[in-house]
Amino acid sequence: MADFPIPSPIQRIITDYLGTTPVFTGFERKGGGSINSAAVIRTNKGHFFAKWNSLEGREGMFAAEAEGLRLLAQTNEIKVPLPLGSAEEDDTCYLVMEHLESGDFELDFWDVFGRRLAALHRNTQAHFGLDHDNFIGSLPQKNSPTATWIDFFIQHRLEPQLRRAIDAGKADSSVIQKFENLYTKLPEIFPEENPALLHGDLWGGNFMCTMQGEPAIFDPAVYYGCREMDLAMTRLFGGVDAEFYESYIEAFPLAPGFEKRFDICNLYPLLVHVNLFPGSYIQTVKHIVSRF
Repeated sequence: MADFPIPSPIQRIITDYLGTTPVFTGFERKGGGSINSAAVIRTNKGHFFAKWNSLEGREGMFAAEAEGLRLLAQTNEIKVPLPLGSAEEDDTCYLVMEHLESGDFELDFWDVFGRRLAALHRNTQAHFGLDHDNFIGSLPQKNSPTATWIDFFIQHRLEPQLRRAIDAGKADSSVIQKFENLYTKLPEIFPEENPALLHGDLWGGNFMCTMQGEPAIFDPAVYYGCREMDLAMTRLFGGVDAEFYESYIEAFPLAPGFEKRFDICNLYPLLVHVNLFPGSYIQTVKHIVSRF
């Protein structure tokens, strides 16, 4: 084995997956992630992608992410990196998955991406939520099955992040009344739709174009929810072409008023950013809530 600083749990996951011990030939750290450390692991049996982080407060995080990737992959609607396995050892957690090489955007990329996301969103179940909890970024995400989207959105998305922000002194208690006023209006704002299988964290950094020219999504925070949550988050930090939305809507039309609802949907990822990062995200949250 080459002398690379590859953590033993990562080596073990790859070896168990392959069923034989490969020759490890490279360990290339990757930047760009704001939560986890990451690297491409090169072997004579192929290349793999690994992530790791401190275990404290993140127990089960990568196991849940792996399960989310499997759930998305089972639909056969859109490409995701297949998970090889996860591990928690000493004070560190690990996830190893298929490595997807990035390629040039094809002319029909946005059209295909929009249609494949629409197809993914047609996967449904009886309740909003999921049969297990997971994480968004490094924050716990509750997915308790709930009969209505409004109740789920309030109880398991907005309220936990709002309480966390207030407890941490990142938001003042005056914003609570604004949210409570908003809650009373949500039933007349959101349309009634079946729960949709969501990526759950679909900002511009969590999708790519593969070497084959097809869209792929990764780093999910999967649950069944209002499909506009995924679409709204693609707007949050830009980077998505208008053709993506046109193709999605042609494949799976949205109820009127979705542009207005996108801001409300984005209250959840914005509150997550309030709790994870410095910046003026709380001002954006207050502005949106005040408008409604």
